[in-house]
Amino acid sequence: MTPTLDAVGAWLQAFVQATVLVELAALVVCVVLAWGIATALRRGLGRADPRSILFGARVVDGALFPLVLLGLGYLARTLLLAWIPLAAFKVVIPVLMSLVVIRIGVKVLQAAFPDSAWVRPIERTISWVAWLAMVLWVTGLLPRVLNELDRITWKVGASTLSVRTLIEGTLTAGAVLLLALWISAAIESRLLRSVTGDELSLRKAVSNALRALLVFVGLIVALSAVGIDLTALSVLGGAVGVGIGFGLQKLAANYVSGFVILAERSMRIGDNVKLDVFEGRITQINARYTVIRSPSGRESIVPNESLITQRVENLSLSDPRVWLSTVVSVAYDSDVDLVSRLLTASALASPRVLREPAPSAALSAFGADGLEFTLGFWIADPENGTLGLRSDINRAILDALRRHHIEIPYPQRVMHVHAPEALLAKPKGPAAEDNAPAAGS
Repeated sequence: MTPTLDAVGAWLQAFVQATVLVELAALVVCVVLAWGIATALRRGLGRADPRSILFGARVVDGALFPLVLLGLGYLARTLLLAWIPLAAFKVVIPVLMSLVVIRIGVKVLQAAFPDSAWVRPIERTISWVAWLAMVLWVTGLLPRVLNELDRITWKVGASTLSVRTLIEGTLTAGAVLLLALWISAAIESRLLRSVTGDELSLRKAVSNALRALLVFVGLIVALSAVGIDLTALSVLGGAVGVGIGFGLQKLAANYVSGFVILAERSMRIGDNVKLDVFEGRITQINARYTVIRSPSGRESIVPNESLITQRVENLSLSDPRVWLSTVVSVAYDSDVDLVSRLLTASALASPRVLREPAPSAALSAFGADGLEFTLGFWIADPENGTLGLRSDINRAILDALRRHHIEIPYPQRVMHVHAPEALLAKPKGPAAEDNAPAAGS
């Protein structure tokens, strides 16, 4: 029988001993203590954000609970090891470590990339790798598998790489990148917490710059861990520079434009802007593009370079209030003062119309069919849309004019028909003589 099978048999035999009950009781105590500590820390720190890495929507959703449970499990294992032979904790510790790795990896990726579709396959990969490592550890096959992988080598330049080195370097690189993303997500959450207006855009720029810097540093450390010579990056940097100069200049321009927009705060998250014929509210300002959401719910992804090089109307740069108007025609014999009062009252009937400055109605033109009045009013929430508001005010105007019997004129057109002179000339010939009146009649 092989040494591995002997170890597994001895481990299974230890499960039938009475000391296993002591281990299970210690494990239950660790679970209760970990639950209490995680709950107390969650309440004390006031973290109820479901996107939090340590604190989720529930106690078991965050990474804090398995971390605390792992620490208590190690403590209990150390204490029990001096008194009784261990069996259950030989499985519990690897399981808890796999659970910690999975929970931290999943929560960090969800916080760093909340809307990315490629995060889900990476989460599954982390889970499979963690559980596979746990099974190999428990069964005692992990050292033998690593030794076999260490024998598969190949030479790359002046370096000799093995499958084991590549796997360990990849895992180290993944851990470093997860740590960098965790730190950047924590900094971003701290900077953007309960911030609006001007500070939101500035802090968004700072958080994006810090995330890019941390990911870059993490990438450098990860490449060193894999065994790649960093002096080779000089050639890679030259190639990237040539690529930016020829094919990636638009992409680089969008990134630079994004940081310029965030730094100078010419456009901020929450501003209502109009670009060409598309009008909406800025919901996101990312490094490469900006998301503009129209009142109808459509979203437009605009490259940041377009916002820098083209004319953009910022409707709420200095003042969030927006002036709107509607034009109404009435008959020429209408009472001008009465019409003005009815138009103003119709605008004030909407709760979205500001009372200060108050709406105003003016006789703006003498139209071909009637008197034209322009009703102007101010609103402070253009992000909620303007089409529905115009419709409500126009309907209120129509009802008010009908109640007061004020006519809304239809277009009137007068047609003049000119007959040719040949048709109006006096007819000649026998027919004319027949139709002539007889003499003496």
